[in-house]
Amino acid sequence: MSAIASPCVGLCSTTLGDRICRGCQRSDKEIRDWFALAGDQRAVRIHELDALREAVAGRYLRLVDGAALEAQLKRHRIRFRPDQPGLSRAVELLRVGRERIQELSCYGLAPVGQGEGLTASELHARLAAELNDAAEARRRSSSTDPVPERSAERPSCP
Repeated sequence: MSAIASPCVGLCSTTLGDRICRGCQRSDKEIRDWFALAGDQRAVRIHELDALREAVAGRYLRLVDGAALEAQLKRHRIRFRPDQPGLSRAVELLRVGRERIQELSCYGLAPVGQGEGLTASELHARLAAELNDAAEARRRSSSTDPVPERSAERPSCP
């Protein structure tokens, strides 16, 4: 039996009361229901989260050397999935190493656009804020928990 894939990065802020996890950008409901999803549904959601991270990170960073990034992730024991896109991996790198990273080029990354002139810590703060905002907007727009109407029993009409 194969392991159930998860975007969890071991930093679940929903346990602290957040509606959106700061680590994986899933809603508290998605986290709760994750293991009830079929494998193809989980794969689609993981792909969506990776695409979100790639889009947001792409406004700040460019992947120059995927092998260097992977080597640094392994060196620092930062978890990543084999099929995880480079900029999605870069989000994890910045989350874990933002205080220690001095030169992004050593990690196969280059700042672009809005990322130019920012420290790794500043990059992480901006990425985290934008990812959280996007995930919260998604949660609000896909809410499937409507408040049920409370109406009195109505007699059947002939």
